[in-house]
Amino acid sequence: MENWDEVRTAYQVARMGTVSGAAEVMGVHHATVIRHIDAIEARLGVKLFQRHARGYTPTEAGQDLLRVAQTTDDQFNQLVGRLKGQGEDMSGELVVTSLQGMASMLVPVLTDYQKLHPDLTIRYLTGDRLFRLEYGEAHVAIRAGNAPDQPDNVVQAFRTQKYALYATEDYVARHGRLKDVQDLGNHRLIAGDEKNSRVPYFKWLRENAPEENLMFRVSHTNAMHEAVLAGTGIGFMPCWQAERVEGLVQMMAPLPEWQGRLWLVTHVDLHRTAKVQSFLTFLKEEAKSWSD
Repeated sequence: MENWDEVRTAYQVARMGTVSGAAEVMGVHHATVIRHIDAIEARLGVKLFQRHARGYTPTEAGQDLLRVAQTTDDQFNQLVGRLKGQGEDMSGELVVTSLQGMASMLVPVLTDYQKLHPDLTIRYLTGDRLFRLEYGEAHVAIRAGNAPDQPDNVVQAFRTQKYALYATEDYVARHGRLKDVQDLGNHRLIAGDEKNSRVPYFKWLRENAPEENLMFRVSHTNAMHEAVLAGTGIGFMPCWQAERVEGLVQMMAPLPEWQGRLWLVTHVDLHRTAKVQSFLTFLKEEAKSWSD
């Protein structure tokens, strides 16, 4: 293609559906967008869009171009994300991602690291979505569960996370302590809502507790932690997190089959950069003081 600007314009029109939307995204005048579309259609000898009152709809040829342009745009964004992390100085951005539940551990670490490198902008991204390192969405990911197996990632074992059963002092005052596994049938239990959950402690609870005692069910571990803190019943929490909360009682000590693994994940293209290596070293050192 002789003019990539025209392809980009056509891609944005197809994505946004209107000339004005594409013009806003690209920061150009709408007349420029129209001129690019007319030019590329004339050069290719096909109509890429059907014009109508609501905007522009891609034709079959337009859909083909959209797919190619999408791939090219993604690859370009991937390249930009990697280039941003390849500087040898401690400035620009450091993007770290983890599950939301790790925020109370990681925010103090990130804060202390930023104090050492005040020119560095920290972006801490949490949530259930898997941020894509290969597209430059994050420099360092802390992930739980089985070892990540995405290609081109560098995966390091980080920590083993212990879980135990907890309840509030108020719950204990009303229902008593949990004596043993056989006593689960005498308590109100907080469980995962998915019967076939692969989360080790949820699986254990369903195998050892009567169904009728799983009286409060959640779809996310954060909701389970909140339910424990609200005195709803007995539920699992990471030991390090529970130890920071006053008024929680450990109802059953950690079992090996409840443990979870945490992994440090970086992309191979960024792993050896000064910024990433510096943070990984700092994080590992700080994690030595964390309780299990």
